[in-house]
Amino acid sequence: MYRKILVALENGKADDTLVPHIAELARRLGSELLLVHVADGFAARNFDQLKLAESAEMKADRAYLDGVAERLRGGGATVAAELLLGNPPTEILKTAEARDCDLIAMTSHGHKLIGDFFLGSTIEKVRHNTQIPILVVRSGSGTVPPFGG
Repeated sequence: MYRKILVALENGKADDTLVPHIAELARRLGSELLLVHVADGFAARNFDQLKLAESAEMKADRAYLDGVAERLRGGGATVAAELLLGNPPTEILKTAEARDCDLIAMTSHGHKLIGDFFLGSTIEKVRHNTQIPILVVRSGSGTVPPFGG
């Protein structure tokens, strides 16, 4: 059903909930995983235009993605990882379409109306601008043990 799943990682605790759910789903369905993290700091957003060097944040994000990918591969998953640069919703949507993903997996933090208004919601922006199904896992939810734990 889902051949390729884009997994939007945050490089934070929320990933401890998302990754085990997606790893199990991919195992059951035989899906490929595309792990992405969108670096959105100044260097990331202006990387190409200003010909900047990769920031420490970008290097740490890339190392994080590679580490998660290796652990998943160790469990038998087929995994690719990409560090994206710029606006998270825009880059997630663009990559999901360009890489022919048929599911986007993300975590929700459970922000309420005021938090979403001020912080913006990547999930809301993604879901309103794609026809690709989205699986949202609430951060800290479920009975799946933390990834790597």
